[in-house]
Amino acid sequence: MKIIKKVLIGLVIIIALPLVVALFVKKDYEVQKEVLINKDKQEVFNYLKLLKNQDNYSKWFTIDPNMKKSYKGTDGTVGFVSHWESDTAEVGWGEQEIKKITEGERIDFELRFIKPFEATEPAFMTTESVGENQTKVTWGFSGHMAYPMNLMLLFMDMEKMIGDDLNAGLTKLKTELEK
Repeated sequence: MKIIKKVLIGLVIIIALPLVVALFVKKDYEVQKEVLINKDKQEVFNYLKLLKNQDNYSKWFTIDPNMKKSYKGTDGTVGFVSHWESDTAEVGWGEQEIKKITEGERIDFELRFIKPFEATEPAFMTTESVGENQTKVTWGFSGHMAYPMNLMLLFMDMEKMIGDDLNAGLTKLKTELEK
């Protein structure tokens, strides 16, 4: 009987400990990367606000260039939606909607992931003139993991995972615009 009691106490501790730890782990994360592009700010901004142009520089498009894409609305305007479907797990299914445009400065998006997991997360791109015909582009993404799933943030380097993809996209964007 004492052995069973010790085993049960051990099991309770094994189950409860991660749940207690998760109470103290952050639930939100944010990743931002930037690149300098040798082009006029307005030219860069006009290119960025067209979601269809992301096919030319997005890391995720290069993972599955055969993904199915569909669109609703007028590209480059608030409310435009780009929908994708891919059987590649890294890409999955989802859509991106332009939620707000601050002309010449910032585009805010909402990413809605459908498969292989469901989540809705904000993202943005900004342009800042840093010299004559030189523009700093910042691409940012933030996310939220609810309790107790936030415990996974202890084992996931979101800065590396998402940051590497954003950097790859920004490097391609620079190459594309400086052609």
